[in-house]
Amino acid sequence: MPEKNKLARNKINVSTQEYLDIAEIKENTLVMRDGTLRSVVLVSSINFALKSEDEQNAIISAYASFLNNIDFPLQIVIQSRELNIEKYLESLRQKEKEQTNELLKVQTAEYIQYIQELISMSKIMSKRFYVSVPYDPVTDKHKGFFPSLMEAFRPVMLIKMKEEVFRRRREYLTRRVENILSGLASIGLAGVELDTQSLIELFYNTYNPITAQNQKLIDIKKLRVEE
Repeated sequence: MPEKNKLARNKINVSTQEYLDIAEIKENTLVMRDGTLRSVVLVSSINFALKSEDEQNAIISAYASFLNNIDFPLQIVIQSRELNIEKYLESLRQKEKEQTNELLKVQTAEYIQYIQELISMSKIMSKRFYVSVPYDPVTDKHKGFFPSLMEAFRPVMLIKMKEEVFRRRREYLTRRVENILSGLASIGLAGVELDTQSLIELFYNTYNPITAQNQKLIDIKKLRVEE
């Protein structure tokens, strides 16, 4: 029995990081364990259903053109989360307490009650849209196949790649991101590349949804590394 408990504790203590393909996050870039790079773009949304038929056809045509002009794979991710508006409700309660006008005070209380009833009847979801842009030296058309293959399949110990290698790959990745942002703009969508802090927060919130609500990450610029 003690041996079984020990094994259970060991399983619990295994970090989520062990199951991720990410070797490190630096300079707005995900460095994967296989030596490839990823950039993540946060994309705005449009209400397609409210557009006229002509506008819908124009959007579809622009989207098809956007995909046809891309010569590399990409991943489109939609992240749905239950909307947490507790902070918003708390701010309303505070305004209710501070309100001197009795009529406005009553209306604020009724509005809070309405919001609470609305949430209790159905889960309100928030959605965020991301595009993951990769750079893989093996499939890079700028290089021959065998030199790229030798770079990609180096031991994992070398994943913390030399600075010049990272810079070169990051340059190619930046061009791809610019291409994606330009294509999204042609559809009427705004996009922004996530920086290092935003990337860390994205994965922290994704893998720790409950903890993330109560325990926010500190700014990486404020972190101190002890020597």
